[in-house]
Amino acid sequence: QVRLEESGGGLVQPGGTLRLSCVTSKSIFSYYEMGWYRQAPGQERDLVATIGRGDVTKYGDSVKGRFTISRDNDKNTVYLQADRLNPEDAAVYYCSAKHFLTGNQYWGKGTLVTVSS
Repeated sequence: QVRLEESGGGLVQPGGTLRLSCVTSKSIFSYYEMGWYRQAPGQERDLVATIGRGDVTKYGDSVKGRFTISRDNDKNTVYLQADRLNPEDAAVYYCSAKHFLTGNQYWGKGTLVTVSS
């Protein structure tokens, strides 16, 4: 069982910055693609960013150039640096771990990001 715990969400003004963190229950980065997804009210859960083997990253079109995903292997933690936030970025952000071979995917409980002046 993989447990994921997000933190770092909150209220930020438009143009502001947040750094989200996701701590995993154990060292899993060798076996799982780690990612961030988000879901706004009434909308589907969408890809924000993923990081996989060799630190290869992928980003959703709406966040390219503004968000950065990274990880610290020693701390079993994945980060999402979110810059130049706008109201359309407001959502619950979920951390994900997806097994490279089986495709089994685990989710955290999410952290709420609100962008408002």
